[in-house]
Amino acid sequence: ADRMLDIGFRPDIERILRKCPSDRQTLLLSATVPPPILKLAQRYMDNPEMLNFSPKEISGDTIEQFYFTVEPTRKFDLLLKLLEREQPKQAIVFCRTKRGTDKLADRLSKVWKNTACIHGDMAQNARDRVMARFREAKLQILVATDVVGRGIDVSGISHIINYDIPAFSDDYVHRVGRTGRMGREGVAYTFVAPEEGIELTRIEQRINLLLKRDEMPGFDLVAIEEPDESQPAEAPPETPQSLSGRPGRRRYRRAL
Repeated sequence: ADRMLDIGFRPDIERILRKCPSDRQTLLLSATVPPPILKLAQRYMDNPEMLNFSPKEISGDTIEQFYFTVEPTRKFDLLLKLLEREQPKQAIVFCRTKRGTDKLADRLSKVWKNTACIHGDMAQNARDRVMARFREAKLQILVATDVVGRGIDVSGISHIINYDIPAFSDDYVHRVGRTGRMGREGVAYTFVAPEEGIELTRIEQRINLLLKRDEMPGFDLVAIEEPDESQPAEAPPETPQSLSGRPGRRRYRRAL
């Protein structure tokens, strides 16, 4: 239900509900419960009972979680370096948009042959073929959107790469939860652009864990506190600090 609202189906949903019998039984299934979902339930459901089966936390015992700071224009190059370093058994690379998923999969498949993409605009039979190949380990890299990716249940996934940082912290939980299953070890990497420190903080608050910062030669960025305008011009600059998502104004430059 949450994703149906995200992509603009609320008017259609409400129109259908208004035409349903008043004594109906209504089940509302949603991966997350943001305020619009609560409002919908309050308006069209009679004293509903909520059953929450979503994981509260990501297993820290089986999943290691890291982030990179990287300029948006260099994310693809970083992805290639990361895949070369990690040599994943199977990996899901998450993007925010269907168009971005198509573009990334097209570029990546020229380097990593066993690559495919999956998203909601694909025909169902095409999605089924991709997933069959992925489950049979005939695909090494799957580029996916949140809507489709959260339904993937393949035990052999070793790596999750958040090429685009998720807009909502709950989406991070669902993405990373694709790995580290059935006692297997997994690892998750998140690419954080300079302007996305707030999103990183929200994720860390959601999972109650600070992500470890990873580094790749030639791609490192550091965050520096903006100088206080009240300081005299000759005041020494602030000491560089690594990106941690902490509140405050920051500007970014490439590490020396």
